Amino acid sequence: QVQLVESGGELVQAGGSLRLSCAASGRTDSVFSMGWFRQAPGKEREFVAAIRRKSGTYTYADSMKGRFTISRDNGENAVYLLMSSLKPEDTAVYTCAAALWHGIWDLQTQYTKYDYWGQGTQVTVSS
Repeated sequence: QVQLVESGGELVQAGGSLRLSCAASGRTDSVFSMGWFRQAPGKEREFVAAIRRKSGTYTYADSMKGRFTISRDNGENAVYLLMSSLKPEDTAVYTCAAALWHGIWDLQTQYTKYDYWGQGTQVTVSS
């Protein structure tokens, strides 16, 4: 079992920056990769970024490149999402997820491929 707890979501002004954190506990050694997703009302869940726990290899959704940065701490028990140049359309519930090894090295961008989820943290970007 892996437990994930997000934090850092809040109201932020457009153009500003915000850093989200995801703390992992439990059998973190079993985690192959971790990712961030977001979902706004009326929209489908959207992939944001993912990172391999051991190597730090990462990937982003094309629309996030240049504005969002994913990282992990040295103990590999937390993952972060630094969001810059925020726009009102970035308003969403941001959720972190952990994926076990499923026989493929590629980072997963589909939420159905992840095994554990946090409860999400609300990010609201005002104009």
